[in-house]
Amino acid sequence: MLDRASSYDSLVSGFSWLIPERCNMGVAVCDIWANVEPDRPAIISCDDANVTSTTSFGTLKRLSNRLANVLTGLGLRPGDRAAIILPQSVETITSHIAIYKAGGVAVPLALLFGPDALSYRLQNSGTRFVITNREGLEKLSEIRSELPDLDCVLLTGDQDDEAVSFEDACARARDDFTAVATGPDSPALMIYTSGTTGLAKGALHGHRVLWGHLPGVQMAHEFFPHDGDLFWTPADWAWAGGLLNALLPSLYFGVPVLARKFEKFDPEAALDLMARQNVRNAFIPPTALKLLKTIPDPRADFDLRLRSVMSAGESLGRETYDWSENGLGLRINEAYGQTECNLVLGSMAGLGISRSGAIGKAVPGHQVAIIDDDGQRCSPGEVGQIAVARPDPVMFLEYWNRPDATEDKFVDDWMQTGDQGFEDEDGYIHFVGRDDDVITSAGYRIGPGEVEDCLIAHPAVALAAVVGKPDPVRTEIVKACIVLKPGVEESTALVEDIQEHVKRRLAAYEYPREIVFLQNLPMTTTGKIIRRLLRD
Repeated sequence: MLDRASSYDSLVSGFSWLIPERCNMGVAVCDIWANVEPDRPAIISCDDANVTSTTSFGTLKRLSNRLANVLTGLGLRPGDRAAIILPQSVETITSHIAIYKAGGVAVPLALLFGPDALSYRLQNSGTRFVITNREGLEKLSEIRSELPDLDCVLLTGDQDDEAVSFEDACARARDDFTAVATGPDSPALMIYTSGTTGLAKGALHGHRVLWGHLPGVQMAHEFFPHDGDLFWTPADWAWAGGLLNALLPSLYFGVPVLARKFEKFDPEAALDLMARQNVRNAFIPPTALKLLKTIPDPRADFDLRLRSVMSAGESLGRETYDWSENGLGLRINEAYGQTECNLVLGSMAGLGISRSGAIGKAVPGHQVAIIDDDGQRCSPGEVGQIAVARPDPVMFLEYWNRPDATEDKFVDDWMQTGDQGFEDEDGYIHFVGRDDDVITSAGYRIGPGEVEDCLIAHPAVALAAVVGKPDPVRTEIVKACIVLKPGVEESTALVEDIQEHVKRRLAAYEYPREIVFLQNLPMTTTGKIIRRLLRD
């Protein structure tokens, strides 16, 4: 845990890792609190009518123990993969805790995935057990013949001949369960990369990944936890951001988490939820924040009581960062990481660790640098690849069944992120773009994030994505794909106005020479724009 400090330097110098030799994520986020304060609220479930119900740590312990007994009774052994295909719910966190306690490997998968995406991940992981609802079962039914390793499906909230009833099986199971003796490197969790640059890979993590996230969460939420904290995120708990930046660390610290299923992110509904439920802490990805920014005056219309907001997943951008103080009443603390090594850079506005346009400084306990192709550190201001030194508690164990890809991820002891950035004179890291996303035009290297940030500052633009289009003269030109705000009509005059806007605010060589208007942008389930599809 972070010790309170008055400066970034003292925050770093006063930190050291203390990860137990015997550690189990399921026990850490549930049983420790359940044993001392069983009635303490853990999950507050909220339905579409804003009616809530509370699940205590004691109840969570009992439910997860029963499910762990069910899974081991069905044949789950340490190291076996068990997929969770559910929305934010008590059943989802119960499943995670039970799998960890039983020594299995949880494979969280988004309900938004179609049959092909599910088939690939379930085949690739060799998943033996799936816990899902009716929506997930219908997708599984289409691909069941493609999954030779799948032994059993547990179905929540319903009954079906193709599956075992989650509720009935747990009702018959014992309340007591002794967690498997696991250590920091015992496999616990496999999260698939978002697939922005190719086929998704399974990033396998050990139990230490929870402890590795704690200083970053404490930093982003201003010495988290405080009395009265309540956490919410619109991010799917199947994503590293929703699970490891929000759900599991909050429960580790005994902070209740609000569970609310949104079919699609609605900025007004999100603001209403946070106001009604007195949310104090939130993890909100940049795309969702940019949608919140379309609401003219959130603080005038919603009684927000936010204490801290963290954002990660893509670059937040200056426009949204600068808006946040008036829009939400606080500075957003931007953070950075990826599925393989998450939450290694962070911000902490309350301690003065915050800069518009930057994604933060190294979180205490992590060593992050900008390196060149030979693995050497770049000079301040020089663009290179963001890299993380090993060993590191949040770093993945390996890519599942991909030793070649695991090896290629490293240069000496630096884990390459595939993201371009630079470090300024004060030690802040600035994000430029994915290796594949950086645009080369007439000798200039253009990061899409800066152009996109400029585009959404235009009053007609809701969302924007920028890609390089091959050009015989300039190598590439900047092409912008834009979603307009409601009520705005496409026109040649609007195209020219947007182009002039970028020329004035950035540079002539960065303006989009082509603009196309779309109804929506292709995104991963984590809210990242899939620029590869736009390039194609």
